[in-house]
Amino acid sequence: MQELSTTCCIAGGGPAGMMLGYLLARQGVDVTVLEKHEDFFRDFRGDTVHPSTLQAFQEMGLLEGYLKRPFQKTETLTVEIEGESVMLADFRHLPVAAPYIAMMPQWEFLDHLADAGREMDTFHLMMSARAERYTEENGRVTGLDVTTQDGPVHIRADLVVAADGRGSALRAQSGLGVKDLGAPIDVFWFRLPRSAGEAAESLGRVSADGMLVMINRGDYWQCALPFPKGADDAIRARGLTALRQRIARMAPELAGSVNELASWDDLKLLTVQVNRLEQWWRTGLLFIGDAAHAMSPVGGVGVNLAVQDAIAAARILGMPLRDVALTDADLAAVQARRDWPAKMTQSAQVIAHNFVLVPAITAKQKIRMPFVLRLFRWIPLLRRLPARAVGMGVRPEHWDPRLDRD
Repeated sequence: MQELSTTCCIAGGGPAGMMLGYLLARQGVDVTVLEKHEDFFRDFRGDTVHPSTLQAFQEMGLLEGYLKRPFQKTETLTVEIEGESVMLADFRHLPVAAPYIAMMPQWEFLDHLADAGREMDTFHLMMSARAERYTEENGRVTGLDVTTQDGPVHIRADLVVAADGRGSALRAQSGLGVKDLGAPIDVFWFRLPRSAGEAAESLGRVSADGMLVMINRGDYWQCALPFPKGADDAIRARGLTALRQRIARMAPELAGSVNELASWDDLKLLTVQVNRLEQWWRTGLLFIGDAAHAMSPVGGVGVNLAVQDAIAAARILGMPLRDVALTDADLAAVQARRDWPAKMTQSAQVIAHNFVLVPAITAKQKIRMPFVLRLFRWIPLLRRLPARAVGMGVRPEHWDPRLDRD
């Protein structure tokens, strides 16, 4: 087995892993990021980059280059209930460099960080490298066994970071306790063509047929159809034609394109999870992002929470790693900083599941616009509250360029 060594080895080349690797490298820490795929070019669901993340890019000097890549702006969020629409969030008033959600393919996000990282000698990205298990000695995690195209590799590291997502193999190996909050919904994701003359605004549709979320991705709509957990077999049993007709009733402008759903393979099932580790670390090992706290797709906040975890972790761990002085207290400090935002966000998602989504997708009769939502039409200032909550989140993290090593 080939032997390598690094100061910090990160399992997972998603938003959390790439951001952490990049920011540690900026501080002079030798970092190796492992990505199990051969490239980033594949279909993701987490393509929403929120104002908090865009602001962090601005602080890192990365925003201008990032916004040169193709994306769509989402400046407002609107819901339509039985044909009656109301704007719920207006991001244009946020005091940030980019007051909108950038809808950009996640591979662009990851390529941007990878390109910036490769400019530093301390940043190493290994593609087609799957972290299989961590190794430990005397109760301390000391490295990772990795499968690569060239054979097995063992990487020794002062710190292993698991950023390998909600299906984290390292989390399963750790045996750390997981608190499962449950999720009463699952989601079908699919895309349908969007014509140039169609409305540009992303929105949610609610009717007696359920709920449909439509996100403008330029020449297509990225659509999400939530339904009660485990009901996908019943939906399939009713047939694809019935589903197409249901979508067309909820969004008549899609009636001419629903036949693009030619088979069930055109719909991707997301089994929704909401859970979190009770402790995010062991000696020599840290979990961040979805590996630490799996989020619901509500609000599209998962990517941004993962990025915020990475920024906080880089800020806290950079100097101890560079000085070979990392302690358990440093790892605990990362959780102390980020555990509360994860808990608050998950609590808000559970409330949204129980009091918004479930009633919307289980109603069997015409739904009336709730009075509280009408207030957003009558009092536009109210739209700034959900814009702040969704766009900036709980405890947004910032980068101080003074941490960078010359």
